[in-house]
Amino acid sequence: MLDLKFIREHSDEVRTGIAKKKFTCDLDAFLAVDGERRDLITRLESMKSRQNNANDTVKNLDKKSPEFQTKIAELRTFADEAKALDGQLATIEEKWKALYLSIPNVPHESVPIGKNADDNQTVTTWSDIEKISKNAVPHYDIPWFNRLIDFPRGVKVTGAGFPFYIGDGARIVRALVTFFLNEAKANGYTEFMAPIMVNAESATATGQLPDKEGQMYHDAADDFYMIPTAEVPVTNFFRDEIFEESELPVYRCGYTPCFRREAGSWGKDVRGLNRLHQFDKVELVKWTHPDQSFAELEKLRRDAEKLLQKLNLPYRVLSICTGDIGFSHSKQYDLEVWSGGQKRWLEVSSCSNFTDFQARRAGIKFREKTGKSTFVHTLNGSGLAVPRVLAAILENNLQADGNVLLPEVLQEFVGSKKIGFSS
Repeated sequence: MLDLKFIREHSDEVRTGIAKKKFTCDLDAFLAVDGERRDLITRLESMKSRQNNANDTVKNLDKKSPEFQTKIAELRTFADEAKALDGQLATIEEKWKALYLSIPNVPHESVPIGKNADDNQTVTTWSDIEKISKNAVPHYDIPWFNRLIDFPRGVKVTGAGFPFYIGDGARIVRALVTFFLNEAKANGYTEFMAPIMVNAESATATGQLPDKEGQMYHDAADDFYMIPTAEVPVTNFFRDEIFEESELPVYRCGYTPCFRREAGSWGKDVRGLNRLHQFDKVELVKWTHPDQSFAELEKLRRDAEKLLQKLNLPYRVLSICTGDIGFSHSKQYDLEVWSGGQKRWLEVSSCSNFTDFQARRAGIKFREKTGKSTFVHTLNGSGLAVPRVLAAILENNLQADGNVLLPEVLQEFVGSKKIGFSS
């Protein structure tokens, strides 16, 4: 969430920032309710002060005196009024919190202005898409693809978007995850094995609630959510904790399966591995000093890019415009690999700086040398998501004999240079 004082004192700036994003938010309604809430708090504090003064006075009065009876009656009146104010405040607090949580983060000044994904700007590209295999076809059209990844049986057992990975299919997924984690360790990230279910407080802290509840699987009995990304549990690891300034930046990474309902997306091209309800991903997470967070974002992006370079996958980096950027995001880069068979770009990573937006919700601070506690800045990025990376590997490296030549960095993990008809 945004700094409350900043919202009150710079409402025009906040309003302008919100208008650039795609999210609807009634800032005027929030400010009106915020004014009512502040007024009620002032009145309640004044009433309780009068109660305390009256109590002090009563202690020194003769219980049989008329003054004592008058003060007792006055105290009852104060108590009734305080109770009524407490009730009003509880009602207004609920409305105030809902409106406060509906306010998105404002985009950083370096974010390109735009209405939708068409206005995202290409920052850089790597490698020449013309150099990939001329034999490339969509991965789902490779003759032996269903021996690696079984979608029909996934539908039978669970439903669409929950495939089985078999034999070399399972090995290459494991190889990719191992490769991603090993690279993260080499770049200074400490590995986590995180829960794949979180409570509502955790999902609210990172901004999935109330923005993305329709995209998450929810267990109503325990009020737990299946994680859409390891960002949620890993970021919340330090919820309500304080770092020492000397500890920053802190780097963590985690591999988890991820779960997304992808509601409303099935009219798009989602064949094969392009869009799944369950998929594997390694997430990179940072907690940084506010002065260093945008420099750390560039480093985070480079860490993700190096993975694609070592896999020899052509990619591009997009700076996501104001109309396409996420609810909690201040600045966001997307990395997209070239799908040689489908002849299109596939997103495999999103690297983002949330400034102190998540930290305020999660209560994550650092103690400055002066002793003052300040909110950290949080960042995260996919390093990487497996399915579309796998799709690009299969398509871009398809050989004339019908087999796929694996990237050199994966061959040792898979135990083979090629996969294909013999899988």
